Amino acid sequence: MKYPCLVPKRLCKTPVHVHLESEEIGNTGAPLHVADLDLLCSFQDKAKTVLTAEKKLVQLTGTALFPGDIAPDMPALSGGTITVYGEERRILQGSKNRNPDGTVNYCRLEVV
Repeated sequence: MKYPCLVPKRLCKTPVHVHLESEEIGNTGAPLHVADLDLLCSFQDKAKTVLTAEKKLVQLTGTALFPGDIAPDMPALSGGTITVYGEERRILQGSKNRNPDGTVNYCRLEVV
């Protein structure tokens, strides 16, 4: 059975550069798997106000959605950076959202 893609390619129009690093560390202390990708995504910005000792801080966050599996050789999307709109952001959380048969439907990166 073929499952519908929940993030259609026709809606992915924002160019991003993704630098992914695996959570596994080699003998030299560097990540074992590293991927540099130039992709199109559906990117949504958010801003939230965080109260600090200096009264407040506005923190920009965002979510990038990609159709399919952007890194099939990596078991999880855990860290790295993305460059979107000329600004580099750190990946806070990544997920591979799966179909009932175990295939990856879409990938989601939450950045800050």
